[in-house]
Amino acid sequence: MSETREAPKKSGGLRDLGKIFGGTQGTGRQVGILGALVVIIVVFQIWTGGLTLNPINLINLVNQNAYVLILAIGMVMVIIAGHIDLSVGSSAAFVGIVVATSMVSWHFPPALAIVLGLVLGALIGAWQGWWVAYVGVPAFIVTLAGMLIFRGANQFFGNSNTVTVPDSFNVIGGGSIPDFGPDFGFSNGTLILGALVIIALVWQEFRHRRTQVLMGEENAPVWVTVVKLVIFVAVAGGATDLFATGRVGTSYPISGIILGVLVLIYSFITRNTTFGRHIYAVGGNWRAAELSGVKIKRINFFVIMNMSVLASVAGMIGVARAGASGPGDGTGWELDAIAAVFIGGAAVAGGIGTIVGSIVGGLVIAVLNNGLQLLGVSNDRVQMIKGLVLLLAVGVDVYSKKQGRPSIIGRFTRTAETSAPLNRPVIGPSNSTEDTVRPSSTTPN
Repeated sequence: MSETREAPKKSGGLRDLGKIFGGTQGTGRQVGILGALVVIIVVFQIWTGGLTLNPINLINLVNQNAYVLILAIGMVMVIIAGHIDLSVGSSAAFVGIVVATSMVSWHFPPALAIVLGLVLGALIGAWQGWWVAYVGVPAFIVTLAGMLIFRGANQFFGNSNTVTVPDSFNVIGGGSIPDFGPDFGFSNGTLILGALVIIALVWQEFRHRRTQVLMGEENAPVWVTVVKLVIFVAVAGGATDLFATGRVGTSYPISGIILGVLVLIYSFITRNTTFGRHIYAVGGNWRAAELSGVKIKRINFFVIMNMSVLASVAGMIGVARAGASGPGDGTGWELDAIAAVFIGGAAVAGGIGTIVGSIVGGLVIAVLNNGLQLLGVSNDRVQMIKGLVLLLAVGVDVYSKKQGRPSIIGRFTRTAETSAPLNRPVIGPSNSTEDTVRPSSTTPN
């Protein structure tokens, strides 16, 4: 099986617009959801009288939603591989109560307690991954059982009590970048972070163009690069100003730093490694993936185990922010993470989705939640609106398929396959419904 290379197409229109936001792997769907996020922010900024982009509100927004965005990173990989994980909220709660107890009752230092939480998350993931990958039980059933098991384990281990954690642990959930040097009326640490981000964006863009030239690939027009850099620098600079000029003693949250590092790591894994391409291959067309030598068991095991490790990170951040762990932790977290992934452009059948898209989807939910709360909308109405947004995001794509038109997601999505070598067999995502439907229970080992 060999790949047929299409002739280069001229840049223009939506193709160039997609390149502005994602280079060769930009997607029209991501442009659309990013545009929707901008519209939502502008609308709520007007309706709330400027409260949405208030520095204090933005800091709270990051702290309140970091756990959902971290869960979305792992969940998109699970969904790309063709699975679902319903246990992440319960796993996070169980890890949280164990970590809190280890510091209070066993006198573990915070650093050792964090290591314990990560190890426990890996063990939970290995347990569930074994059932999915090597026994062949569908992930839906395994993680549904896990949701019940670890919710009960949380209440059993903690005796359904609330355990308060030391202040030194709270920094990962509610702390900010520390300031240093003279007081100029803004956060020096956040200003330096913003400058580093801007430098990295510019360097990455020029590096990307140079790589394309060396590989003989079509390069985006110069105006696309210029517009892209202007937009990114403006956004990064504006965000830096907002986070650096908040209330005295506050700046960009530590939980946001953790989130940013994880986004960079997992974006690299999914877009630039063979292992990442194999995840797309398994979800897009597992038969072709198996014939091409992809180790399906290993892929399935990894994505499930990795999800639980990230759930443990989210659980510890949630406990640190709240200052305590209790029996109600993690309730509904899995639903928020799944919604973020689908709003961010992932396909229900698997094989399609990106880390960045899922983060944008999670931000849509976060800003929507925050804006409605600032307007005093009751929680029952907030839940209904969130449900309608999720239904609309997935329904539009499904409707396009039923009308005989190419899937909106399938038409515009460019996954890691687009950057693969020319001699690599085509095992990546498929836009065909027939190819992408993969029952977990019948996946060959």
